[in-house]
Amino acid sequence: MQYFYAYKVHVLGKIFMQKHLYFPLLLLFCLQTFGQQNPLITNDSLAQMAWVETQYNNMSLEERVGQLFMVMVASSQEKSATDKIKDLISEEQIGGVIFSTGGPVRQAQLTNAYQSQSKVPLLIGIDGEWGMAMRLDSTYAFPWNMTLGAIQDSSLVEKVGFQIGKHAKRLGVHINFAPDLDVNNNPRNPIIGNRSFGEDPNNVAQKGIAFLQGMEKAGVLSSGKHFPGHGDTATDSHHSLPVIEGFREELDSIELYPFKQAVQKGLSSVMVAHLSVPELESREGHPSSLSKNIITNLLQNELSFEGLVITDALNMKAVSEFAPEGEVELEAFLAGNDLLLMPVNVVKAKEKMMEAYNSGRVTEERLSYSVKKILMAKYKAGLYNYQPVKLENLYEDLNSIENDVLYEQAIEGAITVAKNNFSLMPIRKLENKKIAYVEFGDDSGAEFLATLNKYNKVTHIKAKDIAEYRQILADYNLVIIGFHKNNDSPWKGYKFSKQELFWIEEISRLRTSNTILTVFAKPYALLDMVNFDTMDGVVVAYQNSKIAQEKAAEVIFGAIGTSGKLPVSAHPEFPVGTGMDLEPIQRLGYSIPERVGMDSGMLAEVDTLVQDGLDSLMYPGAQVLIARKGKVIYNKSFGKPTYESDEFINDESIYDLASLTKILSTLPMLMKMEEEGKIALNDTFKDLIPAYAETDLKDVTVLKALSHYGRLPSWIAFYIDTLTKDRKPSPEFYRNNPSEAFPYKVAEQLYLTRSYKDSIYNRIGRQSLKSNRYRYSDVGYYVFKEYIEKTYQRPIDELVDEFFYKPMGLQRTTFNPLKKFPKEAIVPTEEDDYYRYQTVQGYVHDMGAAMQGGVGGHAGLFSTANEVAKIMQMYLQDGYYGGERFLEERTVRKFNTCYFCNKNVRRGVGFDKPQLEDSGPTCGCVSRKSFGHSGFTGTYTWADPDSEIVYVFISNRTYPSATNNLLIKSGLRTRIQQAIYDSIIN
Repeated sequence: MQYFYAYKVHVLGKIFMQKHLYFPLLLLFCLQTFGQQNPLITNDSLAQMAWVETQYNNMSLEERVGQLFMVMVASSQEKSATDKIKDLISEEQIGGVIFSTGGPVRQAQLTNAYQSQSKVPLLIGIDGEWGMAMRLDSTYAFPWNMTLGAIQDSSLVEKVGFQIGKHAKRLGVHINFAPDLDVNNNPRNPIIGNRSFGEDPNNVAQKGIAFLQGMEKAGVLSSGKHFPGHGDTATDSHHSLPVIEGFREELDSIELYPFKQAVQKGLSSVMVAHLSVPELESREGHPSSLSKNIITNLLQNELSFEGLVITDALNMKAVSEFAPEGEVELEAFLAGNDLLLMPVNVVKAKEKMMEAYNSGRVTEERLSYSVKKILMAKYKAGLYNYQPVKLENLYEDLNSIENDVLYEQAIEGAITVAKNNFSLMPIRKLENKKIAYVEFGDDSGAEFLATLNKYNKVTHIKAKDIAEYRQILADYNLVIIGFHKNNDSPWKGYKFSKQELFWIEEISRLRTSNTILTVFAKPYALLDMVNFDTMDGVVVAYQNSKIAQEKAAEVIFGAIGTSGKLPVSAHPEFPVGTGMDLEPIQRLGYSIPERVGMDSGMLAEVDTLVQDGLDSLMYPGAQVLIARKGKVIYNKSFGKPTYESDEFINDESIYDLASLTKILSTLPMLMKMEEEGKIALNDTFKDLIPAYAETDLKDVTVLKALSHYGRLPSWIAFYIDTLTKDRKPSPEFYRNNPSEAFPYKVAEQLYLTRSYKDSIYNRIGRQSLKSNRYRYSDVGYYVFKEYIEKTYQRPIDELVDEFFYKPMGLQRTTFNPLKKFPKEAIVPTEEDDYYRYQTVQGYVHDMGAAMQGGVGGHAGLFSTANEVAKIMQMYLQDGYYGGERFLEERTVRKFNTCYFCNKNVRRGVGFDKPQLEDSGPTCGCVSRKSFGHSGFTGTYTWADPDSEIVYVFISNRTYPSATNNLLIKSGLRTRIQQAIYDSIIN
């Protein structure tokens, strides 16, 4: 409407000028005449009109005609080619430039150079439907329109439009030829496809409007294309003229519908396609871009569109061969187009236009109408106050972390579950699942497989033929198939090969397993499948980007939910709109700091601190993990297993957790037993071990022992009594080979006698209680382990594995890791020169736990930072994780309570708690509800319900010697914790 009123003012202006009235009186008249009737007539719009009139009046006829043309240039071209545009600017006074391929800095430099030569600022355009990356390297590619079409929350699409608009504006682009408003109701369409929001006109309109409104909010002009609709064709207009069939009623309800809706919502411009539409233009083979019926009569008059009308590229064969050079552009202008895009020959086209003007075929009124609309668009884009593009930080501004946050949100909103028999997804009961992954397609599925393996062991299966697939997959009860197609552009191939179709169908027929097909390509790929009767799950991820692969895996395992709906009909079984909503089941997801309100830049301080620890020889290597709001946003590995190693630590390197065993193994078992009535916090040691009835320990309660308020000794050096006078393992207690009598493997070729177990518990029973009420102690955990194992008649390592680790999908959390993993996967803990006299690698460092066969109540557990975080997240979620309730909420809260704080004892029941005074186990920045623990080998974990943060630090600071106390003295672990809290965005 702004263009309409501006034009009316222009007509009135001519009258006023003829009467020799000053222009300010015109403005006053306009404000009085139109301002009360239409809120669009504001001071700003009047300023626009004044600027337009001034610019127009200062132009010669040649300059006015030149404004009609927008020529193409690529910053990737040779200098001779880009210099030709300078000539067109200075000699032909063209109105604009559309950039094609190249790089952002080169384009910005050319933009500045071109603008400096132009009398009237140039209108800079680009085709950036999914971002500047549609044309430029080193820029960001957002999801394609068909992916966005699956999203149910249109505000996300608006955010994508806004971010793309920000990038365009930062690059000096004023008009982005987007959004694509074509209704893609022909799956064989070779040029639209993924560029369309889908086949449902209402959905296309809704998403298109959201996109354009986002872009306009960023200050960039939108352009709906390709009018009157390019979706229902199998012909590429770059090569020949497509024909759009259909009666007017069909065109109105399908092709034209999104354009009608967008026009009403402020669409700045419309790009007219090169199409043959017999129902709208009776002349056979007459392109829509040259049709007055379609442009003037339909678009401008009937649909009341008053914005810029722009031709599609005039060098496309669908129109360029229709008439001689120069004539095509003139015909396009006469049909009602304002801006003539990418003419074949600007000079000839301009000559033809001038001839037509001089002969009266083009009137002054017609010329001024289009030129002034172009000038109005330039004003709206801010060119009345032109500023050169700033080159400083251009790359960084176009590739900020905001892009990844938005891309991730969009993909999460788009992923569509089309089929889910038996509620197979999200996958539960991980302890019962043996999962295989089979990869098809021409692109990598590495990120998909890696993320699947963060939740449970998933084996990548490769076979040479279907017979081998049948044989191997018979051992698995769940097969996840990933179909991965090239993600470089939306025009890449998306179809299954005939062999893949056959193999997938045969795999899905296996009676031994369920099958989930995950498609990382456009939904039309599914059209070639015969049926899905034997397929249990179908997930459409739309694209094969890294983030799409990660998020699809998270959907399958329930870290995130789904709400996406198919924007097109993908198969008779999956019509448009198909999609099942899945709720997340609170497994840890994986994201970036900004997604959960943290600052990546500030979080980089963690890297610095950990590296300082490496440089200061506090430890050879470490893992650090940070999660917030259920998402791991930092998981890094540093250094090497030893100072002499050639290999580096990775996220799967397994560490001795030392005392973290208490809260990750023994404590959850005690909590479970408390719920089942098998133990109570006021039970005493004599209740747990009747043999202690006559000892000093008899009245120590479970509560006091777990709170380290039971006056127990800190630890007992059991191993010393098993050494000879020269402090070597005594043959009385050890053998080099295992036997019935010597079953406990303490280290390589070192086995402890079975009888020594009784000696351990007898010695504990002989201990006297200490005078200090508060004393951190391992001793109670020997008692708890004995009671747990006697109660269930099973070893504690088997129990905790069955009740907690396997159901949670923990693959690398175990006692005695050498039974499951190669030695190289486990980080060495110490060069022992006082007991075992060898490198301690894969055997628990703690001597008391080692003497129990590697399984202690206080030590012995090995794991990774990622898996420690899962257990801590379960606690943070009050005992719930992955769709299962492991512990009752009241139990977690009962044990996470400080019962002796009034005695100046900060400990909870098993958990460590924040300090009560100035110094202690935390940075002092955590909440009182927080809890955690630290371990002797250089481990630490802490969870905070208030900030929803889980923090894990794992190192082998005891290598090569446990006497290295630099980590402890430095307070590094809590300084890292402080950096974590400092990075929270207020």
